[in-house]
Amino acid sequence: MFSKDSTIGVIGSGAMGAGIAQVAATAGHPVIVYDSSQQALDRAKTSLESTLKKLAEKQKLTEQNAQEILKRTQYASNLEPFKDCALVIEAIVENLEVKQQVFANLETIVSDNCILASNTSSLSIASIASACKKAERVVGIHFFNPAPLMPLVEIIPAISTDSKVTEASKKLIDGWGKVTVLVKDTPGFIVNRVARSFYGESIRIYEEGIADFATIDWAMKSFGGFKMGPFELMDFIGNDINYKVTESVWTQFFYEPRFKPSLTQKRLYEARWFGRKSGKGYYDYKEGAAAPKALEDEELGKMIFYRVISMLINEAADSLYLQLASKEDLDLAMTKGVNYPKGLLKWGDELGLQNILNILTDLYSTYGEDRYRPCVLLKRMVTKGENFYSVN
Repeated sequence: MFSKDSTIGVIGSGAMGAGIAQVAATAGHPVIVYDSSQQALDRAKTSLESTLKKLAEKQKLTEQNAQEILKRTQYASNLEPFKDCALVIEAIVENLEVKQQVFANLETIVSDNCILASNTSSLSIASIASACKKAERVVGIHFFNPAPLMPLVEIIPAISTDSKVTEASKKLIDGWGKVTVLVKDTPGFIVNRVARSFYGESIRIYEEGIADFATIDWAMKSFGGFKMGPFELMDFIGNDINYKVTESVWTQFFYEPRFKPSLTQKRLYEARWFGRKSGKGYYDYKEGAAAPKALEDEELGKMIFYRVISMLINEAADSLYLQLASKEDLDLAMTKGVNYPKGLLKWGDELGLQNILNILTDLYSTYGEDRYRPCVLLKRMVTKGENFYSVN
């Protein structure tokens, strides 16, 4: 369905769209980047030139390669050049109505064989596809930011997606050197669903007065081996983005308690304390600001780690129970998509599923809240003495 000469269209020239375009052009495809703003297109072009220059200086590609990538990347302020595209990837604002309008418009321009993909991080692919007369050609292709550096791409077929479209999309992205996982069309897909507990339970621990931000971050890094603690990571991602994804997953799951947003994060969002990019979030990033010190108490740190990791493993187990993805893809997604030290299901085996169930059962008994209910699959496996993987 695709060849090296297949033209790839990208809608949106922001950080994500520009990153996807760079990946496709680096893989050898002619690429057309569309944006309604000429200023945005100019910024994207300048940014790509700067990025490729730095890569050439670091000898990560040759000067000739850099020039070829630039020549393969074209920019357009209208959709007419998309008529010859084999694949179009949309990477615009997370608004369903806007996406539906774009996809309906695209169908009047592209060929019947062109695959239409959305890079949405949490919206329903089926809902986006419903705007198209040929819904079977619509699929989710979710990159992670920054697209040129992050290896994971989630491939999400809607219930209406033709299996050949799914297979061709996966094969193409694999050919771009990415690690792909296949996932059902459910809110947040794998990464943005499973990772909610990393943030949500950490905020809950803070709200209960058990520990401050710095101590929770220290605990997750020291005892879990995470490269960044939850509050550091939320500030890095942006609290505007992280809060909106949490809210989206929660509402789309019919207000499932496990995904309930926190008032703490909502207030940061309302105050526009988005993190590093705004100069303030959970931490103060202004010049001269003193970094808070963690209370490095081993007993407290281990309690924090086990509480958060148990919630994460429970969510991964529930995703497997509901056949969201295979166990291998679930674990791969978390290590390659958000740099977790280990796949959560494999981690559960190592820590002992009985231990994880005991922690969850205790939390459920203490709080009486559904957010802590243990997954049915986890309970069954403990009863049968099973593990997710063979344990040597």
